Amino acid sequence: MSILGRHVSKLSGYAPAIPTPFDESGALDGAALERFCDRQIHEGATALVVCGTTGEAPTLSHAEHDRIVRIAAEVAHGRVPVIAGAGSNSTSEAIEQARASETAGADAILSVVPYYNKPTQAGMHAHFRAIADSIGLPIILYDVPSRTACGLADATIARLAENAQFVGLKDATGDMTRLPRLRALLGPEFRLMSGDDHTSLAFIVHGGNGCISVTSNVAPGLCRSMYLALRRGQIGYAQCCAGAVMALTAALFRETNPSPVKYALSLLNVMSPRVRLPLVEVKEETKADIARVMAHLWEQYSDLMIGTLDREEQRVRYRSARVAAAS
Repeated sequence: MSILGRHVSKLSGYAPAIPTPFDESGALDGAALERFCDRQIHEGATALVVCGTTGEAPTLSHAEHDRIVRIAAEVAHGRVPVIAGAGSNSTSEAIEQARASETAGADAILSVVPYYNKPTQAGMHAHFRAIADSIGLPIILYDVPSRTACGLADATIARLAENAQFVGLKDATGDMTRLPRLRALLGPEFRLMSGDDHTSLAFIVHGGNGCISVTSNVAPGLCRSMYLALRRGQIGYAQCCAGAVMALTAALFRETNPSPVKYALSLLNVMSPRVRLPLVEVKEETKADIARVMAHLWEQYSDLMIGTLDREEQRVRYRSARVAAAS
């Protein structure tokens, strides 16, 4: 199920949407990002997705965006593809980011539906074609109407997919009836990836190829085990994993992403919980809920949570989570 080298044409399984670590001064923590990307690859990530919503892309400078892509590409070193968020509601800005991502070493870009200005389907088609004409990288479309206020129609996706440069879709609509329609329109090679951890299990069951995931940042092995069990027809084990994945997902989305997932990772000493305004760190009750769920998962699935070189240190961190949940 792994992706070999730099190819995204067979992307499947769980690819983490990587949070951007900041240090205590609020600057990009490049060392933490390097360690986290390498750890995710060792835990079975099929791609690294950087500079997206989970990566707080709207708050990143152009220099930070380029540095993040370069770090991820250097760490991956061809082991898995690096997919860089490079979207904007300004076509010229999106083209600039896409070109910069290509120069920085990305293997593909993730291009979101233009937000706020609500273009027509004709406008969206022209927007994405203009981006494709400006770069040589594969493009994964990103449809997330809860954030963009407009959605990408099935017919527009199919029209774009006539150009082989458009290789996939990250679908965060939550509409499970869409999968059979898209598969019939797009054929078996087009990559259909869930962008919604809440519905990822159903998405994969209905023909999706995998998930670009927030939850797999914390429990990569658990998410991968669920996916592989589904592919092998081990439905009982997949459902068992899914219960744990869904409990963690619910905790990680109690407040706006990525504040909760950054707090969860801070419990493991992976990165600071710091986020940039207008986001703020999670409330105390959310911290307690995340700590409670993570402590429970540690008891049952410790080997499937994000690993560390020092397993005893990880054990201490989860003990601290239990204390925090009880206080």
